[in-house]
Amino acid sequence: METAVSLISTLCLCSLVLCVPTGTNTATPTQASMAGIKKARGDVPDDLAEPEPEPTSPVSDFENTYNYILSRLASMDQAIHKLNVGHYTLDVKVSQLLDRVTRMDTKVGELEDNIHDVEQYSRDNRKELGRLEGCQKGHRVGYKCYLVYRAYKDYAGASRKCLERGGRMAMPRDRREQEALADYVKSFFHPGNWPVWLGVNDLRSEGLYLFDDGTRVSYFQWRKHFLSSQPDGGKRENCVAMSSDDGDWWDHYCDRTMNYVCEFDDRVAL
Repeated sequence: METAVSLISTLCLCSLVLCVPTGTNTATPTQASMAGIKKARGDVPDDLAEPEPEPTSPVSDFENTYNYILSRLASMDQAIHKLNVGHYTLDVKVSQLLDRVTRMDTKVGELEDNIHDVEQYSRDNRKELGRLEGCQKGHRVGYKCYLVYRAYKDYAGASRKCLERGGRMAMPRDRREQEALADYVKSFFHPGNWPVWLGVNDLRSEGLYLFDDGTRVSYFQWRKHFLSSQPDGGKRENCVAMSSDDGDWWDHYCDRTMNYVCEFDDRVAL
């Protein structure tokens, strides 16, 4: 019996559990005794001391802030340097581009001058050719040459075409020129009767008839008939045309389209 009790006590000690043999008074282990047992058994590690906070000072905070500001300023300085380099490069490229544009502008100006010269030469050549054609194909009266054009134009269009050919609208200034022009137009359209524009109008002032070059008309060949005496259009009909059958003058609306006669100076090129 004593041997069994001894064995049980040994096992209890080995397991670190308080064991009391049967028939012996026992007491409930307290929380402190259980913590001691666990600590002795190794279930609970030793309490570690909390690390002490590193000491800080206003001087170290200032240094950190100062160093941060310096690093930011260094970054900004690098960025500004890059911007300056980029700006310089862009400025160089812009200067090169402006130089090219200036050279191109000079060449364009020279080209425009050449085109203007060519156009002027072409106009002069066209005028000279028109004058030669008018005197070769048309009817000569003194130093004038008349040529009829079968092309329907209003008064302004006919005037412009005559100028482009180096001439002017036909402007008979006296009876001799009027009769010669009437005979030529009559033979050109025979046997029909087709009116042609003359270079005569009262567009500037009603009743004041001027030639197309601005000089005043002193000789008239208005149609005189008890049914249709001319001019009769008033302020509505301000441009003058000549009948091809009898050579009489009629006033018409200036926007009416009809054939026209140009005259050319055979003495010099216009």
